[in-house]
Amino acid sequence: MHTLLPPLIAGASEVYTDIAKCSGFGLFFRNQDAPPNEFQRMIKDSKVKPLKPLMHDLRIIKSEAEITNMRLAGKYSGRAITNAMRQQWTKEKDLAAFLDYDFKVCGCDTTAYIPVIAGGSNALSIHYVRNNDVLQDGQIVLVDAGGEYGGYITDITRSWPVNGKFSDPQRDLYEMILKVQRSSVSLCRESANMTLDKIHQITEHGLKEGLKSLGFNMNGDAMDVLFPHHVGHYVGLDVHDCPGYSRATPLKTGYCVTIEPGIYVPDDERWPAHFRGMGIRIEDSVCVQDDNPLILTTEAVKEVVDIEALRD
Repeated sequence: MHTLLPPLIAGASEVYTDIAKCSGFGLFFRNQDAPPNEFQRMIKDSKVKPLKPLMHDLRIIKSEAEITNMRLAGKYSGRAITNAMRQQWTKEKDLAAFLDYDFKVCGCDTTAYIPVIAGGSNALSIHYVRNNDVLQDGQIVLVDAGGEYGGYITDITRSWPVNGKFSDPQRDLYEMILKVQRSSVSLCRESANMTLDKIHQITEHGLKEGLKSLGFNMNGDAMDVLFPHHVGHYVGLDVHDCPGYSRATPLKTGYCVTIEPGIYVPDDERWPAHFRGMGIRIEDSVCVQDDNPLILTTEAVKEVVDIEALRD
């Protein structure tokens, strides 16, 4: 660094780095009180530009090779989740351990992120990762988990009954969310001229109308309580890929995103009694194409009839 970098930096018209930031008043380092290190002193007279936006532009559109890895990650992860649905589980930690094992057995290199294994009302905590409670007969278990293949990740959430059979209220809420999820996935194409923010708005409207049809009072902050997160994010090398990349950017061919509507009903008299304590989310990873979205996670079954048939 002492001999190679100085002439390179001196001869460069621009230097891309996030070690230092540039403002209208000159160069500012992340820690104003700390003395500049050798590299920071070296670039102090250079035209510095932030590296993060450049890296986002390189990462956000996936190549065919990257998409191939993501398809395999989704295929192997989905198979493991479907295998988990076939069995009766009594503890969240046992289900988590099975998935960690089966992701690898099915073909993934490793588990991609800390999973959510949330039985019953634990699913009301969006990022529940304690995963050490008992699973009760009659509950829904929400599983947000995925494997990594070749450095790439797909993000999957499935919700299914612990005993293998949906109750009538569980089926009603689940099928309403699934209908909206399928519709939102269909918008992940360049020809639709959509952004993640637009898809979120459409999803929120669909969920609101669906909840009204199920007897929910949707006045006031109802949607903020029942659907408290964004419908999707970018996915790829990280589970939340290109952090900070705007969700208001029009989706283009090669973008890979998640679509994950969910409804989380607190145990509160404000909501219909037979839905209280339920948390259901359905998530797929999708690669945007010009006219037909490529769903990367189809091996994880999600139709009610398919889920119930796994225990027959």
